[in-house]
Amino acid sequence: MGNRLPLPTLAGDFPLLDQRVNGQRLVYLDNAATTQVPLAVLEAMRAFELRERANIHRGVHTLSQRATDAYEHAREAVKRFVGAGEAHELVFTSGTTEALNLVAHGLSDAGLGPAWLRPGDEIVVSALEHHANLVPWQVAARRSGATLRVLLPAASGRLTVDDLLPLLNPRTRVFALTACANATGHRPPYEALLALAAQAGALTVLDAAQAVTCATPNLAALACDFMAFSGHKMHGPMGSGVLLGRRSALERLVPLRFGGDMVEWVGLTDARFAQLPARLEGGTPNVSGAVGLAAAAAFIDSVGRDAIHAHVGRLRHAAATGLAALPGVQVLAADEADTAIVSFVADGVHPHDIGTLLDERGVAVRTGHHCAQPLLDHLGVGPTTRASFALYNTDDDVRELVEGVDTALRRLR
Repeated sequence: MGNRLPLPTLAGDFPLLDQRVNGQRLVYLDNAATTQVPLAVLEAMRAFELRERANIHRGVHTLSQRATDAYEHAREAVKRFVGAGEAHELVFTSGTTEALNLVAHGLSDAGLGPAWLRPGDEIVVSALEHHANLVPWQVAARRSGATLRVLLPAASGRLTVDDLLPLLNPRTRVFALTACANATGHRPPYEALLALAAQAGALTVLDAAQAVTCATPNLAALACDFMAFSGHKMHGPMGSGVLLGRRSALERLVPLRFGGDMVEWVGLTDARFAQLPARLEGGTPNVSGAVGLAAAAAFIDSVGRDAIHAHVGRLRHAAATGLAALPGVQVLAADEADTAIVSFVADGVHPHDIGTLLDERGVAVRTGHHCAQPLLDHLGVGPTTRASFALYNTDDDVRELVEGVDTALRRLR
């Protein structure tokens, strides 16, 4: 989708950015952790809370019916946003972490009958993953007796189709992969990797949290059984997210939450569960969060996905080039073109010290392992400093970052 609003004007849609931090203009470059929320999203959530707030699906009164309509309209809007087809369904969650835990738990729990994962089966997970797409599979392997196999990237941190081929065999039951490594910014060829795993008979899982804003995957075009992402990484509310998937795959999952609204009938000793998606959405959901998530998707489309993608890619390239020119700085995945993340290490200087001195200048970045410690340990770089860009960032923000890092390194060395 093309540009519909000139990107330099967008900062005014984000009131939080119009403030000073430590006496300096705020330069917010921690978007891979959490993006800021535009007025359009805040207003959509406020309108729901002011005029429609009620519990959904259970009431015959007008407010309950209006709240139910808002929730279900949000579901359909987000499905359209990612290209879900008739064979897909969307389950609202609290975010990517809950969605991925729902899949890992649901495929390994044998409490309601034979689980998808059994002793002798194999789970393949890439080493690029956020802990949220690794730890649940570690637990699922222990619970089910399956074997966890890890797809390691090359020394450059990149994955290829050839890396996956040796790991696939008739025992491969699950393949889990990120659409963009949050610690390095590498964008693996996930389309081809998912297709290869699906051909081997595995259920495929895509963590799209870092791709949904500026490089949104088209679910209908992927060999993908489950896809997860969070609202707070796409200019939506915290505590909101989704699990999308093929209905046939979602129906295999044992629910994480049992109770209200996920049942059709309950007796004292037995119960019959509801159909999808209700079966996986037990309890009172975050209705205003779903409304906000749909509003965020509409906001992104009003700007234009292609325009956002080009804008953040250009900023990332400028930042990577500027940082790599500084003495003793190594930029991870330096030549990656399809990402908004630039992560780097500096000889002899700890990332926390860089981050602290940048904060004195009003520049907000992330430092540490970024919940991806196995990947950074594998690459031998340890913790990094990470800057990440969004549609409201500017060329001035990039200059502030590079000049701030240069000043910090001179001071710390």
